[in-house]
Amino acid sequence: MTQGATLLWVGLGNPEPGMLGQRHNVGFMALDRIVRRHGFPPWRRRFKGAFAEGSVDGVRVLALKPLTYMNESGVSVQPAAAFYKLAPSSITAFHDELDLAPGKLRVKLGGGAAGHNGLRSMDRMLGTPDYWRVRLGIGHPGSRQRVLGHVLGDFAKTDQGWLQVMLDELAANAGLLAAGEPEAFMSRMALQAGGSPAKTGSNAPGGGAERNG
Repeated sequence: MTQGATLLWVGLGNPEPGMLGQRHNVGFMALDRIVRRHGFPPWRRRFKGAFAEGSVDGVRVLALKPLTYMNESGVSVQPAAAFYKLAPSSITAFHDELDLAPGKLRVKLGGGAAGHNGLRSMDRMLGTPDYWRVRLGIGHPGSRQRVLGHVLGDFAKTDQGWLQVMLDELAANAGLLAAGEPEAFMSRMALQAGGSPAKTGSNAPGGGAERNG
């Protein structure tokens, strides 16, 4: 996230209408909420995805939802990044995260894909894992055998309370991400969710964003 630069924000998900409510599609949901909150123009087809260009608190943001299916997300992201000559540090992927409790959120630069096919595809097509990730917690079902059904299952009615709060607050505070302040963003999100601010990391004086973990 480089202040003053053009940013590419990517929501990861699957394009089938019947899959839009699934936990695996929370990245799509997050980007939809940001685009609506900040008054972007309507989505249009570009780069094998749904694309919209707008501004988040004065920062130019390119929003992209790959329509290539999750495991080929990079096929959409790479040409968009190349066309706008964007460095990996100007790209942020919003994606579901099994290893975070429902409603929890973390921001991270680089790291492994941890079995996430959308991130794995982006790593491969961009030639590097050194882009930002906003990890959106969906919780773990408790056993590996139940993971696939969990991520490809729809959010339950009982999930809607925390889910809508997370999406609304993410969109409301997206300006901190756009300004290159992930630690402040995480702290604000933690407070809005009723928790405590993210703990300060040794290399992050303003909060707890993870780098290359």
